[in-house]
Amino acid sequence: MSVCRVPKTLEWVGGLDGYVSMIDQTKLPTELVYLECRDQESIWHAIKRLSVRGAPAIGVAAAMGVVLGVRDFVGNDRSAFLAKLDEVCEYLATSRPTAVNLFWALSRMKNFAQALESDCVNTIKVSLLSEAKAIRDQDAAMCRQIGEHGQSLIGEGHGVLTHCNAGSLATAEFGTALAPMYVAHEMGRKFKVFADETRPLLQGARLTVWELAQANIDATLLCDGAAGALMQSGQVNLVITGADRVAANGDAANKIGTFGVAVLAKYHEIPFYIAAPSSTFDFDMPNGAGIPIEQRDADEIRKGFGTLTAPPDIPCYSPAFDVTPAGLIRGIITEKGLIEPVTTEYIAQVLS
Repeated sequence: MSVCRVPKTLEWVGGLDGYVSMIDQTKLPTELVYLECRDQESIWHAIKRLSVRGAPAIGVAAAMGVVLGVRDFVGNDRSAFLAKLDEVCEYLATSRPTAVNLFWALSRMKNFAQALESDCVNTIKVSLLSEAKAIRDQDAAMCRQIGEHGQSLIGEGHGVLTHCNAGSLATAEFGTALAPMYVAHEMGRKFKVFADETRPLLQGARLTVWELAQANIDATLLCDGAAGALMQSGQVNLVITGADRVAANGDAANKIGTFGVAVLAKYHEIPFYIAAPSSTFDFDMPNGAGIPIEQRDADEIRKGFGTLTAPPDIPCYSPAFDVTPAGLIRGIITEKGLIEPVTTEYIAQVLS
């Protein structure tokens, strides 16, 4: 049974000659608009401009983008086809740098094609489509499992703070940080969700509270700067956020502002949790110091959504993400179970 009523973020429509249908998240919450992506360029732009965002959803979109990029290959030269596949993957990899699921999905698609024994290019194309759909379905299943493993953290009457959007809109379905909330709600538990607005693109305001409202979950929106006062008031029992990349030691990159929320939670002795599937872990990254942080256009701060709110030439510091050290994270909720304490050894043990 579904744990939320949010429309599916993205899915493949039709056969090999079909297309990717995805919610254009830049239009929410005022409009529910679907994009039809029929080539690799449209997928690249959808990822770059944040029409699709959230590490797991980006990974699914990229996998489907691979199919769109190679399906019109002409001929039956397997080597030439695989070279084209590499070219498409390299192109899609340039869309955004931080979310590791993007690179994980592209690598999986390449490895899958190379491992196929068939020399028939059309057979490889069809198989790649099946693999992309499998990535989407497996992501949905992993998110459901994250919800099952994390729901017990949310007690009756609790207040749960979240930052940015790590819900159904950020994944194939169900979400990561919001998945425990959906499952707890499904079980009849009463609790309240507090969502930071998440400057400068307001994913919390535009997306998180929108989808929580679809599920009839009690949600309250607050300015990012109000999180400390809310914790001080005693209304927050725990914090759950998502992550775009988790290093081998548990350092976690998430939307800018997450680190500050974690520091506040530590001060107020409120447990801070990350929810992320195993595909978001980067075991080649020993700690968070090496995670590449995307720098966004300064105009997202100076004139967000088209309205100038600062001097037009003022320099801006606009990282899309920050890194929360593992020492501030009480636990990481994965599809394989709860990782607590967060150590290199225990992460490897749970996810092995």
